[in-house]
Amino acid sequence: MTNMILNADQPLGTINKNIYGHFAEHLGHCIYGGIYVGEDSPIPNTRGIRHDVIEALRELKVPVLRWPGGCFADEYHWKDGIGPKETRPTMINTHWGGVTENNHFGTHEFMDLCELIDTDPYICGNVGSGTVQEMSEWIEYITFGGRSPMADLRRKNGREEPWRLPFFGVGNESWGCGGHMRPEYYADLYRRYQTYVRQYGTERIYKIACGASDFNYRWTEVLMREAGGLMQGLSLHYYTVPGTWQKKGSATEFGEDEWFTTLQKALVMDELITKHSTIMDIYDPEKRVGLIVDEWGTWYDVMPGTEPGFLRQQNTLRDALVAGLHLNIFHKHCERVQMANLAQMVNVLQAVLLTNEGDLIRTPTYHVLRMFNVHQDAKLLHLGVTSESYVHQGEEIPAVSASASRDHTGAIHISLCNFDPDMDQEITCALRGTEQNTVSGEILTAARINDHNDFDSPDVVAPKTFSGARVVDGVLQLTLPAKSVVVLTIQ
Repeated sequence: MTNMILNADQPLGTINKNIYGHFAEHLGHCIYGGIYVGEDSPIPNTRGIRHDVIEALRELKVPVLRWPGGCFADEYHWKDGIGPKETRPTMINTHWGGVTENNHFGTHEFMDLCELIDTDPYICGNVGSGTVQEMSEWIEYITFGGRSPMADLRRKNGREEPWRLPFFGVGNESWGCGGHMRPEYYADLYRRYQTYVRQYGTERIYKIACGASDFNYRWTEVLMREAGGLMQGLSLHYYTVPGTWQKKGSATEFGEDEWFTTLQKALVMDELITKHSTIMDIYDPEKRVGLIVDEWGTWYDVMPGTEPGFLRQQNTLRDALVAGLHLNIFHKHCERVQMANLAQMVNVLQAVLLTNEGDLIRTPTYHVLRMFNVHQDAKLLHLGVTSESYVHQGEEIPAVSASASRDHTGAIHISLCNFDPDMDQEITCALRGTEQNTVSGEILTAARINDHNDFDSPDVVAPKTFSGARVVDGVLQLTLPAKSVVVLTIQ
């Protein structure tokens, strides 16, 4: 039995919609073939951007999209990706497969994509191999509305009005692929580069500094101490890897051992956010600086028969549970976590969409993000959870993860995950501070823990109506099926 108490009259903060952000890097077939196929493709498109991708992402209500990387960002020179496509120089993607790219998807195409799916752009600038001038001119090109060399170049390339650029990242993984820097060195570089991310017009750009990987708490300490006053956000990267970096494990061929280990490692995100936030609190007790988890998700061995540098992997019910768990954790930390970006949007790592030529499928992770998007910009409600344990091979984790919010219409949404692959969970939840008692819901589950959607069977893991919840005398009662994700609406 899992017991919960919902205090519907105790809002704890606002769940920033940007927690539901995404990440699209020039990596494998995320951009080329996934999002972008070119204007001459037989695949239906708008200015080269796939219609089926646009439709699916609009349904998902993607709030913010990070681009062009990732490791790719620190070898990307933006001027190579503007102007007539036939005159754009090619480049070698040294990080991901050593392929030669034609630069047909650049600034204009990315901003077009953002407008087509109604999302805010988050651009990551090149600190690793770029210059201050290059970064400064990119900001001018995108955001300046007056007469200037870069604004006039933008007009020459077909865009009269400047774009909105709400978010800008100053480098990526500067401790690793972005330059192998020490935190003190990057902190000084950040102070210098961010100075030239100018604020043209009335809208302020939210500047995001490169933060830590995993457990590198010293990086957070140094960045907050040396540059915290000059940033609005500090990033954090953490991937859920069930094995080792050398042998991560299969995305589809696994048993309960790997299922349990994956969920156990996904839970580490809560610890990381708590500890990095504690350091940030020392220098920023008002929580002015947001923690930006701009790379998260599962990372397995690549799909057999695919290019190792393209990071293409399948996506099972296990990934759906990992996604639900992460979102509930981000909700819990909504005072500090102001954005999170799932890696990655299409065909790479924990993708929400997979494409194969002209075909497209929605993954289990897609369905979870769509089900959970009712929490976007809602008020987090106090939800006390006393969960049974899911025990495997002498180790245990909570069997249930849950969070609750109230949206602008007054409806209450409760998202629930049952990690136990075999045992249903009987749940009672006392509803305090509300008289609402009409319940509806949706469930995502499958027959087996490694069930997934493929191009022959695209709906093996798909949401269905859940009618197993009711409110009796102010108490919500339901049986949460094994290995399932459920979102309830109480009105």
